[in-house]
Amino acid sequence: MKLAIVGVTGMVGQEMLKVVAEMNLPITELIPVASKKSAGTKITFGGQEHTVVDLEKALEMKPEVALFSAGGSISLEWAPKFAAIKCRVIDNSSAFRMDEDKKLIIPEINGDELTADDYIIANPNCSTIQMLIALAPLHEMYTIKRVVVSTYQSISGTGAQAVKQMENEREGINGEMVYPYPIDQNVLPHCDIFMDNGYTKEEMKLVNETKKILDNKIAVTATAVRVPVQGGHSEALNVNFEKDFDLTEIRKAYHENPAITLQDNPETNTYPMPLYAKGKNDVYVGRLRRDESQDNTLNMWVVADNLRKGAATNTVQIAQKLIEKKIIEIGRFA
Repeated sequence: MKLAIVGVTGMVGQEMLKVVAEMNLPITELIPVASKKSAGTKITFGGQEHTVVDLEKALEMKPEVALFSAGGSISLEWAPKFAAIKCRVIDNSSAFRMDEDKKLIIPEINGDELTADDYIIANPNCSTIQMLIALAPLHEMYTIKRVVVSTYQSISGTGAQAVKQMENEREGINGEMVYPYPIDQNVLPHCDIFMDNGYTKEEMKLVNETKKILDNKIAVTATAVRVPVQGGHSEALNVNFEKDFDLTEIRKAYHENPAITLQDNPETNTYPMPLYAKGKNDVYVGRLRRDESQDNTLNMWVVADNLRKGAATNTVQIAQKLIEKKIIEIGRFA
């Protein structure tokens, strides 16, 4: 399989390389893709050096699958060009997520919806992925009516420049400001741009993507906050069901879910934290407890590495699903 990774020099692109290697995708040729400025540089994969090419050259090389993580404007321009040569594009930007003609996929939840007609497939927002991995089994068991979510999002979600801003602040260096305020020793209730309704774009992604992936009837309201953490995103969820629930049943369901690690023992101070989720593919769930202020309502805490399951891992798992369903014909260009 010829595999292109578009945006290979970025934070998510670098994670994609690691995940592709870890998951042992059947690659015959890797095509690392970045901007014209980066073309000609070398990256190491599988113990070998590979030369980075630009998008035009990558298109000429006719990959069978292209993983895009280079921003929405690049995806909007180039994903259709790759799809036109029968390359399966899995896009990590927000460009196609709410496009009615494009699937928005979390493999463990709706991967079976993929068909041979899908040439551009959208990867959901990082915060949405970890939230819905935790919520999907509960929705099946008890039917979710409403979710109130507050996020505590890593600066790595903004990119390498945000990480550099925080490092500069901690070292007392005046450097480029990606955020409108300092992030070290601070939290910013401001992820992405503000919309006309007063919510940020990140908050509305949680609302809209939940409806598209899980159930259009679920009411969602969100507050997204940026915190001075590099390891991953955390979320406090308040989940209201149509019927009463059993905490023992929920814990059992999570124990049996291969995508979830349950960390929920107050007696031993066991609960999910981004420090320990960093570099891992699982979604971590804990602090399970009843909301004592109203009926049929659960409080919970969900953590995941936003560069992994929130981006690179989910993208590669979509490619795996395409192979599993025999939608990708391995060796078509051999």
